[in-house]
Amino acid sequence: MSYRYKVASIFLIGFFIDCINIFMSAVALPSLSATLHVSSASVAWVANAYILGLTLIIPLSTWLAARFGSRNVLTASMLLFSIAVWMCGLANSFAELVIWRFVQGIGGGLLIPVGQALTFNLFQGEQRAKISTLVMAVALIAPAISPTVGGFIVDSSSWRWVFYSNVPFSLIAAGLSWRWIKEAKTGDLSRPDIKGLLLVSTALASLLMGMSLYGGDARTWLAMACIAAGLLFIALYLRHYRQSRHAIIDLSLLSSTRLSTSIFIYYAIPGVFTGVNLLSIFFLQNTLHFSARLTGAFMIVYAIGAFIAMTIGGRVYNRVGAKRLFILGMLLHSAGIVTLTQVNAPSDLWLIVIAYSLMGIGGGIGANTAQTTSLMDFNGSDTHKASVIWNINRQLSFSLGAALFLMIFNLLLKPFDTPSAYHATFAIAALVGLVPLFLMSQLNPAKANHEQQPD
Repeated sequence: MSYRYKVASIFLIGFFIDCINIFMSAVALPSLSATLHVSSASVAWVANAYILGLTLIIPLSTWLAARFGSRNVLTASMLLFSIAVWMCGLANSFAELVIWRFVQGIGGGLLIPVGQALTFNLFQGEQRAKISTLVMAVALIAPAISPTVGGFIVDSSSWRWVFYSNVPFSLIAAGLSWRWIKEAKTGDLSRPDIKGLLLVSTALASLLMGMSLYGGDARTWLAMACIAAGLLFIALYLRHYRQSRHAIIDLSLLSSTRLSTSIFIYYAIPGVFTGVNLLSIFFLQNTLHFSARLTGAFMIVYAIGAFIAMTIGGRVYNRVGAKRLFILGMLLHSAGIVTLTQVNAPSDLWLIVIAYSLMGIGGGIGANTAQTTSLMDFNGSDTHKASVIWNINRQLSFSLGAALFLMIFNLLLKPFDTPSAYHATFAIAALVGLVPLFLMSQLNPAKANHEQQPD
C-alpha cells in the first residue's frame, strides 16, 4: 500500500469512529434518558458536550501538529479518546457522562482535521472526488451498522456498551498512526490564538445552552440571555479577527464560494437530518412503541439509498457539476422528511421505509457533493486551515440541528398533542432543508480545473 493510501486509511478509520459516536449513541438516548432521569432536551448534551470538545481542539490542530508532529498528535488523540469513551461507559451520573463526552470530543477532534488535511494534500484534482466518495462511503457504513448494533446492545444489554464498543477502533487508529505516519515537525510556529479559541468556544456553548433551555422547563429569559450571549461572543470574535494576524479561524477562506456553499448545504442536509433522526428515534420508540433494534434498522435503509446515490454521484460529479447535484440532493432529502409527517401508526412501516430511502438518497448526493466541493480551491497550508473550518462546521451542523429541532418540538408541544408536534416539526425541518436553494445562483457551474494525478 502506498503512503498516501496509508494516510487515507487512518483518516477513514477516524471518520468512521466519529460517525459511530453520533449515530450509535443517538439510538441509545431514550434508554439513557430513562436510566439517568433526564429530559429529552437535556439528554442532547450527550452530543453537545462531544461537539464542544471537538470545537475547542480542532482550531488548535494546525499548531499542535506543527509543534509535536502529526504522528504524535494523531496517536495521542486516539489514546485519549479510548480512555474517555471507556469512562463514558462507567459514568454513574449524567454530569459524569457529559464531562467525559467533552474529553472524548477533545481526543477525537484532532484526528479528523489533521488526517483530512494530510489526505487531501496527497490527493489532488479529480482524485479528490474519488477519495471524497470513499470518505462518504465509510461515513455511510457507520450509520448503517451502528444504530442497528446500538439498538441490539440497548435491547439486550445496556447503553454503556454503546460506548465501550468504540475502544477497539480507536486503539487500532492509534497503532496505525504511530506505525505509518511519517510527517515531520515544522520549525516555524506562530503562537496559537487562545483568545480567539475562547471566544469561539464560549459562543458555541452559549448558543447550544440557549436552544436547549428555550421551550423546556427553564425560564424564557434565561434561554434568551444565553442566546444573546452567544451572539455577543460571535461579534467579539469578528472584531478580534479583524485585529489579529493569526486568528484561530481564518474567515478569509470563506470567500471561496465552493467552501461557503458546501457549509450551508451541510447545515441543510446532514445537520437537518441529525435533528430529524433524533426526533424520529423518540417518536418511533416512545409514541409508536418500536424497539430500539427496529428503530436503528431504518438507518440501514438510509445507508443503502445514500450509498447508491454517492456511488453514482461520485462518478458523475466532474460531468454534472456541484450545482445540479446540490439541488437534487436537497429536493429528495426534504421529500423524505415530508413523508415522515404522514406516519401515524406502527402499521405505516412502508412510509417510514420510503422516508428513510428518500432522505438517504438525497443525503448521499448532498453530503458527498459538499465533501468533494468544500476543499477544491485549497492546497498546502490553506488546506489545513480550510479543513479546520470545514470540520468545525460539520460537527456544529450536527449539534445545532439536534438542538434547533428539539427546541422547536418542545415549543410545539404547548399548542399541539405529541404526534402533531412531531409532524409539525418534521414539516418545518423539510422547509429549512430547502433554504440553500436560494444560494445556488452564486455557485459557479464550471468544473474545477485541477491537474489530475495518477493512482
